[in-house]
Amino acid sequence: MKIREQSKATGNLRRIKSLLLLVFRKAGLLPFLVVLAAAAPARPGIDAPALAALGPYGAGVAKLEMAEPTARHITVDVWYPAAAGGSPVTYHSALAGPDGRPTPFSIQGIAVAGAAPAPGRFPLVILAHGYGNTPEAIAWLGENLATKGYVVAAPAFRDPPTFDGPSVMSAVFLRPLDIAFVAAEVQARARAGQAPFARAGQAPYASIDPDRTALIGYSMGAYGVLTAAGAPLAPALAPATRGALAPFVAGAPKADVLKVANVKAVVAISPPGHFGPLPSWPQGGLAAIRVPTFFIVGSQDHTVGYDPGVKTIFENETNAPRYLLTFREAGHNIALSTAPPEMLGRLWDKDWFEDPVWCKSRLIGIEAHFITAFLDRYVKGDTTRASYIDGLVPNSDDGTWKTQPATYGQMSPGAPAATLWKGFQAAHAAGMMLEFRPASK
Repeated sequence: MKIREQSKATGNLRRIKSLLLLVFRKAGLLPFLVVLAAAAPARPGIDAPALAALGPYGAGVAKLEMAEPTARHITVDVWYPAAAGGSPVTYHSALAGPDGRPTPFSIQGIAVAGAAPAPGRFPLVILAHGYGNTPEAIAWLGENLATKGYVVAAPAFRDPPTFDGPSVMSAVFLRPLDIAFVAAEVQARARAGQAPFARAGQAPYASIDPDRTALIGYSMGAYGVLTAAGAPLAPALAPATRGALAPFVAGAPKADVLKVANVKAVVAISPPGHFGPLPSWPQGGLAAIRVPTFFIVGSQDHTVGYDPGVKTIFENETNAPRYLLTFREAGHNIALSTAPPEMLGRLWDKDWFEDPVWCKSRLIGIEAHFITAFLDRYVKGDTTRASYIDGLVPNSDDGTWKTQPATYGQMSPGAPAATLWKGFQAAHAAGMMLEFRPASK
C-alpha cells in the first residue's frame, strides 16, 4: 500500500511539474524560470574562502551612456553600494557563436536597478571585460565588490563579432583608449558632483573618491588596464593598427593620454603580452608600472601563454610590488560568470564561461576572495587584509593546520596557528600557487 501511495504521489508531482512547464512555455516565461532557479554568480558558494562573502551593503546598478571624443558612444554599467531591499535584476546579453552570430543568455543578478545609494565615499573601480565579452558576463565581480564599498564602472567595448586579424587589432587600438576615457570621465563627473557618481552636500547619497581608483581587466581588458597603469605601447603596434596607435605608442606625443590618474592598484586576469608576433609593450616597458598589481592566470592558458606568457609579464613588472595567483591546470576562461543555462547546449558557448578542469563557481569564489583582500589592502589602506595575501606558503598544497580545526569547514586563521592559506577551509586550498615580488626600486 505504501509503495502504491508513493508511486501515486510521484506521478502527481510529475504531472504538476509538466503542467507548470507547459504554462511557462506557452507564456514565453520558461527562460526566466530557468534563470530564477539558478543561483546568482555574485553570491559565493559554501566552499568559497572567507573574503568572497558579500559585504555589508546592498548593490545597485545603473546604465550610462558616454560619448567618446571620436564620436564613439560607450555604454557603462555601474554597480554601487546601496541600501538593501528591492527586486534584483536579471541580466540579458549575448556572445558570438562559432558562426559569428550572437547567442543570447540571461544571468541572475543580486543588484537592484536604480536602488538608493548607500551613504559614504567609495573608491572607484574600472572593470574591463575581454575581447567579445560583455559587462553582463562579468557582472558577478562588479556586484560582489559593490557590496563591499566600491563603485564599479564597466564599459561595454562593442568588439567586432569576428576573430580575424583586423578585427582583433581594432580592439587592440580601442581598448586602452576607451578605458582611459571612461576612467577620466567618471573621475571628472565625481569631482563635479554629478549623479550617480556624487551628490555633493546632499547626504545620504553615495559618492566616488576619484583619488582612489583601481583597474581590473580580463584578457584584452587586462592588456588595457596594464597600459592604462603606465606600460607604454610597443611601437610595432602602430603599423598593425594602420597607424591608428601611432600617436599613442612609447615615445609618441600622445602616449600619456592612455594613462589613468590616481591609480592605486591593478588586477590583471589572463593578460596578453603579445598579439601574434607583436609585443603589447616594448622591452622594459612594464617597468614603468609602479602601483601594486595582482595577476591571475591558469597554468594551461594556451590563449595568452603562461611561461612564457603571463608569468613573464609578472616577472618584468620590476618596479611594482606584484602578486601572481596561478590556478594549476586551468585555462584562459577563468573570469566570466558560471555558464548560463542557454550557453550549455554547444561546447563553443559553454567554453566562453567554463574551464575544462576547475569548477567555475570555485574559481570565481577564490578570485573574489583575493581581489577583495588586495583592493582593501592597497586601495582602502586596510592593513588587516595583508595577512590574506602576504607571507603565505607559495604552494597552496603545502599549507597545514598545526592543530586540527575545531569544526568541519572552519576557516584557517593563518599564522601562527596554520600555514594553510588564511580564510580557506581545510582541504579546500589546493591546486594553486601565490607568488610575490617586491618592487626593485
